[in-house]
Amino acid sequence: MDESLVWAVIASTLRVATPLILCALAGLLSERAGVIDIGLEGKMLFAAFAAGTVGVWSGSTAVALLAAMGVAVVLSWLHGLACVSHQGDQVVSGVAINIIAAGLTAVLGIAWFKQGGQTPPVSDAVRIQVVFPSMADSALFGHNALVYLSLLLVPAVWWGVYRTRFGLRLRAVGENPAMVDAAGVSVTRLRYAALTLNGMLCGLAGAYLVLAQNASFVPNMTAGRGFMALAAMIFGQWHPVKALWACLLFGALDAIAIRLQGVSLPMVGEVPVQAVQALPYLLTVVLLAGFIGKSVAPRALGQAYLKER
Repeated sequence: MDESLVWAVIASTLRVATPLILCALAGLLSERAGVIDIGLEGKMLFAAFAAGTVGVWSGSTAVALLAAMGVAVVLSWLHGLACVSHQGDQVVSGVAINIIAAGLTAVLGIAWFKQGGQTPPVSDAVRIQVVFPSMADSALFGHNALVYLSLLLVPAVWWGVYRTRFGLRLRAVGENPAMVDAAGVSVTRLRYAALTLNGMLCGLAGAYLVLAQNASFVPNMTAGRGFMALAAMIFGQWHPVKALWACLLFGALDAIAIRLQGVSLPMVGEVPVQAVQALPYLLTVVLLAGFIGKSVAPRALGQAYLKER
């Protein structure tokens, strides 16, 4: 294989995997605290819409990032209100967030911009720039700041979850919330803290899609990335480093799929575009079917906790 093609695939893998890494870490923090988060997709989508809208109106990268994180955090709190404060079904709440995000972003986009739900392109001044512009052609250095931030967050989350008091309590809430409550630590407060961090990471993932990858918001532009991140987290056994490798695997397959479009293979001919686009999602289903039973989830995952009086 051509060496330049290999490096091009590596560079594309890092770019494609970035929102998956951020979302997988977000889901990991939430589910380590015992809260199932099916709503990663919806939070990322709404954050992308917020980043595109505020980026166009304000002309500021920082304000667009804050808006994206703020919207995602509010959705995380809404999820917490339903399933932590009121012991609702966590899966149903997550699905509801996905449905609300898919519908409301399209409706607001049509109402505000009259472009079929799409926002106008953000200016170059708002877009997140490449960190090392002189090395823009490098597979490892020609990326924007959010790519490197996502990679740095993996060891940061690992350290926070496994080497800090907060992380110990977080994991304990996901395993035995009654024990944490008996120790005098608020289960509700810890779960809301995890959901807040979850929302911030989902916000960064959504902002990346508009401010770094594309130039504007497009309805349903997340295209299942939230579910792929969820699969990567499960495949990675709720561990940050393992989830990173799973996200890179998905990203590599997506990057290869892009390169395969229009390519003619021996004995096959030209690969159909639809088949190529389906490859990452097919792998998601295969991995979930083959490994979800082998991954041991936190014991209290999905279980609402009601404090005994």
